[in-house]
Order: sequence, then C-alpha cells, then structure tokens
Amino acid sequence: MTPTTTWFLMPGMVDTHIHASQYSYSGTALDLPLLDWLNTYTFPVESRYKDLDYARNVYTKVLKRTLRNGTTTACYFATIHTDASLLLGQIADDFGQRALVGKVCMDCNSTVPYYKEPLKECKDETLRFIRELLKKEYAHVKPVVTPRFAVSCSSSLLHTLGKIAKNNDLHIQSHISENKEEVKLVKQLFPDCKSYTDVYLKHDLLTDKTVMAHGCYLSDEELKIFHERGAAISHCPNSNLSLASGMLNVRNVLNHKVKLGLGTDVAGGYSPSMLDALRRAMDTSKVLSMQDAQHQTLTFEEAFRLATLGGSEALSLDDQTGNFEVGKDFDALRASFSSTDGSFCFSFCFQVILEKFLNLGRILYICPVALSM
Repeated sequence: MTPTTTWFLMPGMVDTHIHASQYSYSGTALDLPLLDWLNTYTFPVESRYKDLDYARNVYTKVLKRTLRNGTTTACYFATIHTDASLLLGQIADDFGQRALVGKVCMDCNSTVPYYKEPLKECKDETLRFIRELLKKEYAHVKPVVTPRFAVSCSSSLLHTLGKIAKNNDLHIQSHISENKEEVKLVKQLFPDCKSYTDVYLKHDLLTDKTVMAHGCYLSDEELKIFHERGAAISHCPNSNLSLASGMLNVRNVLNHKVKLGLGTDVAGGYSPSMLDALRRAMDTSKVLSMQDAQHQTLTFEEAFRLATLGGSEALSLDDQTGNFEVGKDFDALRASFSSTDGSFCFSFCFQVILEKFLNLGRILYICPVALSM
C-alpha cells in the first residue's frame, strides 16, 4: 500500500549549549568523569584549533550536521584561539544558522600547560574577538562572553569578563554544578563565595543574558537567584547521563520560574540532535519520577517547548525566534508524518502527530532563517 504523508512546519530547534570544537570525537571518550575527561581528552583536542585548516574542516562539518538535525539556532563554545573562533562565526553565517559564538577563556587549572592563556592575553584576545566579529555585521551571528567554568578561571579573569560583557551588552555562557566533584572544587577555589552561583554573581556574570549549562546540583536558593537575575539554564541530559554527572530536576527549575532550554553538549553528549536532547530530557524526568512518586513527569509538550521557544528565551532571542508569532524571523523546519493507512494521518489530532514525530521522527528540510512573517 502506498504511504500517505502529512507535512507540517514547526519552529526551528535551539541548541543552547554545544562545543563545536569537540565534534571530532563525539561518540567516543566517555569513560571518565568530567574533570578527568577534560584533561585527558578535551583540552588536548581543543589545542589543535590553532591550525585553521583543521578548524575549518571540523567546523564546516558541525554546521552541516546541526542544520541537518534541525538546529536553526546554536550557542557555541569554540576554543581559546581567536582566529579559529572567528572562523566558526564566518562558517555559521555562510550556512545561514543563527549562532552565538564564544571564544573560550581560561587562565588556570589546566593540566595541559599549553591550553590556557595568561590573564592579559586572554583579555586582549577576547576584546579582539568581540571587536572583529561585530565588525563583520553578520545578520544572525553574535559573540558571547565565555569563561569556560569557574574551575579554569581566576577571580581576576572572571571580574574582567564580567566587565567586558557589561560594557558591550553581550551574552554570557559558562558551566555550573555539572558534577559533584566539580562543585566541591569550586568551594575550595572560591571559599569566600556562598555557592557556585555566588561565584558568578559576585563577578557580574549572572545577568538576563546569561545561560549556564547543566545546573544538576543547584539548590533552591541558587535557583531563586537565577530567577531574580533573569539568568537561564541549559539542560543537557545526554551529556549528564553519558558522563554520569547527574540528573537535572527540570520540574523544580520550572517551578522556580527559571528560563530553561535544552543543549546537546557535544561531545559530552554524543548526539548533535536536538530531538535526542528532547527525548533524553523526558527519559530523565521519568527516571526521577520512578525515584520519587511525587515528581511530576515532563510532558512531551513541555519538552517540545524547551527545544524551541524555551531555548530562545534562555538565549534572550525570543523576540526573534522560537515560534511563529508575527514579526519574528521564520526559523522553520518542514516535518512529515507517514502511514500506509490512507486515513491514519487524518484520524488523529495534530497533538498526537506531533508526539509521534518527536519520538520517532527525523528532520527532512531546513527553511532559511530570517524570512519576515
């Protein structure tokens, strides 16, 4: 019997946290906890991006792959290399993807001695990166201030980056409370701060244009601060499970009215697909429900929102994208639902079709961004 196909448009998906530079080893090297994983695999690989030919090869593949998986907006970590980070911005513009691109900043606590920058060099190169990327006047690619995380940044560097972000009204991205050992280490490194959140707060890095990845171990008090500051969290369930870091209680985050989106966190997360992130977010919520009968499981409608409008809210881009409100850019995916039963597609409401697509579907076509509605 000839299949019947129903086509529909949906908002493009928003990846609020992805390491473009780690794409080359995604799907491998997941045998260690976070801090060991960074020193053993991540920092040596990222150091290769001083070679622009290598960077161009990998970054081109990243853009093609994420777009093929329905990501019309992405918030990228690059590396400490300014020219390679600028190249990532150029490639994103060439492919028409909406992107926030961050040159990574880190000046301490790397066991790979050649993969960090002195404070002054980090400051100067960050300013050069911002200046040159803004000078390009790309329609949909902007810089994001990117301290790697509190462990790899001195207090002086964090203060410097906070000032740079404020003076230039820029987005900020980093990591927070991903792994228990990391949380303990941050307490040792910043003894005058009450919490991991307080570290970023005291360094002016927690704003309404900040997105922090993970947040698995944030307390209710910290979530309250996130809400008050308008800062967002990127939930990266594939990575959290793959590196055995933890499980974010999304329901608790939403109950605190904190902005929340989804991230693939390649390569801690092995899939660049936001459909995978959405499915694993629901799986994680179900596991928490099995552990606690009072936990309210995440619905597929809520997960869909996190992958689209929730992500754009987390990146403070919801005035431009995330849904099909009049006046926003037309960041869209064309999706389909097929059946060998000619009447099957039409016997269900769209809600059922959407649920089946989210659980079983794949992306077929990406419409160009920025077509005004």
